[in-house]
Amino acid sequence: MSRQIQCLTFVCGGDDYLVSRMGKTLFEEGLDDTTNDFNREIVDGCAANVSEVSKAVGEFRQAVITMPLFGGKKSVWFKDVTFLSDSALGRAQETLDQVEALREVLSTLDGEAVRVLITAFPVDRRRAFAKWCEKNGEFVLASGDGNYEQTLPALIRDECATLAVSIRDAAAELLVAKLSANTRLVIEELRKLATFLGGEDGVIEEKHVADLVPDFGESEFFETAEAFYSLDLEWTLDAIRRHFFIHRDARGLISMLQGRNRLLIQLRVLLDAGKIPLSSRGLSKSALGVAAQCYGHYFDGVDGRSNFNLFTQNPWYLGRLSGIAKKVPLKRLIDFQTAFLAAFEEIIARPGEHEQVMQKLAVRCIS
Repeated sequence: MSRQIQCLTFVCGGDDYLVSRMGKTLFEEGLDDTTNDFNREIVDGCAANVSEVSKAVGEFRQAVITMPLFGGKKSVWFKDVTFLSDSALGRAQETLDQVEALREVLSTLDGEAVRVLITAFPVDRRRAFAKWCEKNGEFVLASGDGNYEQTLPALIRDECATLAVSIRDAAAELLVAKLSANTRLVIEELRKLATFLGGEDGVIEEKHVADLVPDFGESEFFETAEAFYSLDLEWTLDAIRRHFFIHRDARGLISMLQGRNRLLIQLRVLLDAGKIPLSSRGLSKSALGVAAQCYGHYFDGVDGRSNFNLFTQNPWYLGRLSGIAKKVPLKRLIDFQTAFLAAFEEIIARPGEHEQVMQKLAVRCIS
């Protein structure tokens, strides 16, 4: 059943891909009473400066007041609006004037003649315009404000249902980890995996993800880190060999191992102190919040996501790491950190033997 679209629909959220995806769906659903391309118009709202903001708002105003050549109701999509955030561009007085002009245009819309869809990312929902849209139109939050627990698991389930496949929980977790929780890539790789299965009712297993999904972004060295912290020497040596089949430099790999180790040390301390109890469902988000209130001030100055500050990390990811932290004693984690430093010094001294240094590191730490 087609969704009823109001005269004004405003879509925002914490992920640009999901916002655009939701906007495309709503725009297509709202075309029931438009008969041809003359009744549909898309205006690009992406702006890098105030001049482009003025141009985008002007084009949108022109689109909503210009009636179709052959009559009928018109659908206008103001797409990928980028000037509604708490940024230098969003705070500029010229931008604020244009946003107010945009609100005035929207307030005079004739619902019998035109339907408007606005998709925007990022959006400061504290500002008057966003509040006005929420009050006066259909307000759609496309992605749970970027909260992983609210978005990716449900998104993966929905996409698998659309593709007529299912996915194991472990496979879904591995998929997210390998792709650094990039929503767009998660969707595209799910489609690829469904195609590989070659039919309905297929099941995406962890092995499928491990074999067919490439690492992305910070997870470029994912397999080697996973192997190392599983304390499986044979797997670790194989992963190191595969790593150096493509790469020549070990510094990025050591950096990732060190970053994960920092988090594991912090987790192990809190777990041993009983501050963040670990259950079969992972870490308690509320317990993490309480711990952050108690100890967060020790990390003042570490802004944004950083492995120097446990409390900047995603609770789901920390829950996954906690299983490792629980198995590895604190002293051994500290020994790992010392070994990583020694390996870094060694690759500087032996610039042509990075792979041999990493093999030696694995044997020293895991044997």
